[in-house]
Amino acid sequence: MNLASPLDYLGIFKTTTRARWDALTPFALVGLSLFGIAFIYSAQLSEHRSDWIKQIVFLCVGAGLYVGVSLIDYRFWLGIAHWIYILAMVPLVLVLMPGIGTEVYGSQRWIYLGFFSFQPSETAKVAVLLITASTLIRNEVGTIRQSLGVLGKLALAVGFPMLLVLLQPDLKSAIVLPPMVFSMLYVSKLSARFYAAALGAFLLLVGLVAWDSYGYVRYMDTHGYSYVERKNHIKYETQSWVPLHDYQRNRILAFAWPDKVDPRGTEITYNLNQSLITVGSGGLTGKGWQQGTQAQLGYLPRSIAHNDFIFSVISEELGFLGSITVLGLFGLVLFNGIRIAGLARDRFGTLIALGVTVLFLVHVFVNIAMTIGLVPITGIPLPFISYGGSFVFSCCLLQGLVQSVYRFRKDFA
Repeated sequence: MNLASPLDYLGIFKTTTRARWDALTPFALVGLSLFGIAFIYSAQLSEHRSDWIKQIVFLCVGAGLYVGVSLIDYRFWLGIAHWIYILAMVPLVLVLMPGIGTEVYGSQRWIYLGFFSFQPSETAKVAVLLITASTLIRNEVGTIRQSLGVLGKLALAVGFPMLLVLLQPDLKSAIVLPPMVFSMLYVSKLSARFYAAALGAFLLLVGLVAWDSYGYVRYMDTHGYSYVERKNHIKYETQSWVPLHDYQRNRILAFAWPDKVDPRGTEITYNLNQSLITVGSGGLTGKGWQQGTQAQLGYLPRSIAHNDFIFSVISEELGFLGSITVLGLFGLVLFNGIRIAGLARDRFGTLIALGVTVLFLVHVFVNIAMTIGLVPITGIPLPFISYGGSFVFSCCLLQGLVQSVYRFRKDFA
């Protein structure tokens, strides 16, 4: 691959390119965006809020990002991947500084810009994608011994932003990065022993979290605290060497042992219980748009109905058929991402398309699974449907990269 100059790959300066647009993914993304606007409006109907209008603005700006990135040959980003990574790390550091980062609900994840709250962890996803692909392109991988150097580089490049994100704390943005990176390593044909070792490390991590959660339960029982009262007493997180916050332990226990931590279902497990009721009450065809009662009456908390739990609102108002329609649109995006990864004529294109697709797959699976009680609640948003400016922009930018891989798959300098 010619890496002489990034400017050589700026598609907007090319006159001989005959790249065509892939229409399947944009069609699905427009459909998902319309679902998002409609159900953000419906979820906030009783409050008369205008977040749905803001979402339209976010999507319009995001569409411009999508088209702009699509017009640039994706190989351009290979030459400046390290600079993008460095620039993305700056706001991740700044958001942790007092007076710069804005704290909301105990987490310092946003930088308030006056007219817009910027979430640095979203740009970190793009930076990690590009730096991982760039590192794998510039270095050969094979056996674990042969690949120790590149694995060490990736561990630092991915571990540093993950650490900064966890310090905010923002577990949901951190957990989506490893699957993306591992998928890119997989197509790079790294030794199977690496994945066996990674699986062992993952199982060990799960065991440590389970052991720590059990210690948390014993601590609460020994001191006679209820899990609602715990916030008024000494924090268990200060007595454990496992880097979890108590609210994260509560979420894990709400999933694994709900009868123990919240037998009445009115505190820690409340959001999950109301989400299950909301999804189940929709039936086959739903109650109708704007006719749902769970979000309208506030049983499904209004603070989460339009973002993390918007799929529950869709399920109640459009029922099983509406939910399947949304899943079908996501299926088109994911299937087409894999198809484009296969059509790419170089490894960089394959890595980008696959990495983006796996990242979206994790978002879709975890978000929907948490609304129906299959995984602990993490607060991961649903792409193009959940409310949020930074998230919309990062989704559009990432999908623009995939479109660029398709457009320039046959155009080599």
